[in-house]
Amino acid sequence: MARPLKIGIVGAGSIGIRGALDHLVLPDVQERVVMTAVCDPAPGRAKAAAAKYHIPQAFEDLDDMLAKGDIEAVTLGTPIGIHFEQGLKCIRAGKHVHFNKTMTTTTADADTLIAEAKARNVKLVACPGEMLRPHNRCIRDLIRDGVLGRLAWAVIGCAFGTYHEKEGCRQGNDALSNINPAWYWQRAAGGGPLYDMVVYGLHALTGILGPAKRVTAFSGVAIREREFRGRKFVSDCDDNTVMILDFGNTVFAFVHGTFAGTITRFANPNFYGSKGAVVGLDMNGKPIPYPGKEEADKAKQGYQVLLPHVRNTPHREMEEAHVFEDIMQLVDLVRDGTPTASTPEHARHVIEIIEAAYRAAQTGQTQTLGTTFEQV
Repeated sequence: MARPLKIGIVGAGSIGIRGALDHLVLPDVQERVVMTAVCDPAPGRAKAAAAKYHIPQAFEDLDDMLAKGDIEAVTLGTPIGIHFEQGLKCIRAGKHVHFNKTMTTTTADADTLIAEAKARNVKLVACPGEMLRPHNRCIRDLIRDGVLGRLAWAVIGCAFGTYHEKEGCRQGNDALSNINPAWYWQRAAGGGPLYDMVVYGLHALTGILGPAKRVTAFSGVAIREREFRGRKFVSDCDDNTVMILDFGNTVFAFVHGTFAGTITRFANPNFYGSKGAVVGLDMNGKPIPYPGKEEADKAKQGYQVLLPHVRNTPHREMEEAHVFEDIMQLVDLVRDGTPTASTPEHARHVIEIIEAAYRAAQTGQTQTLGTTFEQV
């Protein structure tokens, strides 16, 4: 493809602005991808985004954009619970799709999207591409090479906290800065820490160790009301979940998505074996010498700056550069056929872990996992 890929931005909220619009407007990407349409149902938001980011077309309805928009691909920056419906519409319209995390909320929906895309020769990329990061690939190689000896267990997790209530892009009064985060607290919308935050750690954990085989869990709703800018909102998402994953050969992992407290660095699992441990970015108390470490140590954004399309570009100083990176993974896949680690099959496996964990918590029974993916 000699010309730039024409992409539509679906969702001009927090992640759409910081992960797509702010990045894709910059001059360095215009030869490869250009924003030609933006869609958001909030009154005035799509028009405001189109004006600010110089996008030719603005829509409030996805069907309208798919019918009339001059687009070849889309990035979905919408609530997780509607990714399946929107993604299926885009695929059936012949548009390549980048899914922000999480791709869907059920394994069956992920299966459908993958099958539909294959039947139509449509390309899919799914966030988060944790195995694009050099430190994760280095840790995977160390474990495979037996540096930690006989692997015993791993741990990853994070706390929901009040992060979304305090995001800067939600504190203004215009269409692009007064963005209500209430969907993050609704189970039906795909809210809660597992789909929203733990998904990063699960992608890293499984990318390093490979597909999990079984899961058991406890889960529930602890905080049933949240506040945003003086308004009260009902919160019915599970915000306090702990699970145990079985990777086979008596290798286990503890994973938590809770409303408070954390054990590990965000998205950085700890691994423990008979010859030592990886804790964050250290192995047996010494820094892991992954490629680009010295550069990452000096950068404000840390190892984020080592992502392929972020390194040595203005994007390295910007928020949500990892989302931009996964969008560019789709661009490269469509334009050049370049393989990516941000595959829908990996995303599907993580989705099954989350879905099965909720089911295990409800039934009190350990769940066997059936999906797999190719480690890239």
